[in-house]
Amino acid sequence: MQDYKFITTSSPHIHSGESVSKIMYTVAGALLLPTAAGVYFFGIRALLLVITTSLACIITEALFQMLRGKKITIWDGSALVTGILLALNLPPGLPLWMAVVGSAVAISLGKQIYGGIGSNPFNPALIGRVFLMITFPVQMTKWINPVDGTTGATPLMLYKMQHVTTDYFNLLIGRTGGSLGETSAIMIIIGGLYLIYRGYVDFRTPLSYLATVAVLSFLLGRDPVLQLLSGGLMLGAFFMATDMVTSPISRLGKIIFGIGCGLFTVIIRFYGGYPEGVSFSILLMNAFTPIINRLTVPRIYGEVKAK
Repeated sequence: MQDYKFITTSSPHIHSGESVSKIMYTVAGALLLPTAAGVYFFGIRALLLVITTSLACIITEALFQMLRGKKITIWDGSALVTGILLALNLPPGLPLWMAVVGSAVAISLGKQIYGGIGSNPFNPALIGRVFLMITFPVQMTKWINPVDGTTGATPLMLYKMQHVTTDYFNLLIGRTGGSLGETSAIMIIIGGLYLIYRGYVDFRTPLSYLATVAVLSFLLGRDPVLQLLSGGLMLGAFFMATDMVTSPISRLGKIIFGIGCGLFTVIIRFYGGYPEGVSFSILLMNAFTPIINRLTVPRIYGEVKAK
């Protein structure tokens, strides 16, 4: 009788062809659109900021993994994405050494201390940004007007303090003060829609996030269009609230996550001390992700709920 040899392996048995590096470099490519807008409006210093944070994140990740005796995985592109996202969340004129500090914090305290990619509960780039906001509040709130190069308030600050509105077209293209990569809503939307088309971003999270902010703004007597196009809302909704590691995995969970982000953003913007609330909102909802997953992951067919 002929002997047959069988190879047994755990699932999955069919590979989709996707990989971490492929996804990360695609996200990095989509982020080039808001990056290009930032460089166009804020000049070469914006490009230097992106290069600095990207290199600092990659080097920090390599050093941390060397110290832990782990395999160096800087070529998977995740540290590069964190570096670009952090730069897009920073004022264009921020001193470069501060950007390096923020990058080191983002990778070390936001990612590697939990075990690396796939294990971090919070978005690393937002950890770096919030650290810089707390540590260097003056430099982190010094905004450059791309029209004349002077410093001034952001559209959200003008609206909150003086009830002055900014032209919608300028908000759409990015000709306003703000963080390097959050001002050009149209570039962020194009990049985000590309990731949705590629299947790397689920449309439910940004749609529920943006819809919640728009509806609540309307009900509370604020300008919904201004709230949607101003600040870091678009960048957060498409590129950070959709992080595969720190956001829920179920469809219902993604909707709940987006609604929660929108609710916290509105509370902070309208009733808090900050004119912006996207970073804090996403980090707060990151903390709820485990419980959202537990409550919304569909039960396996035939599974009996434990008593």
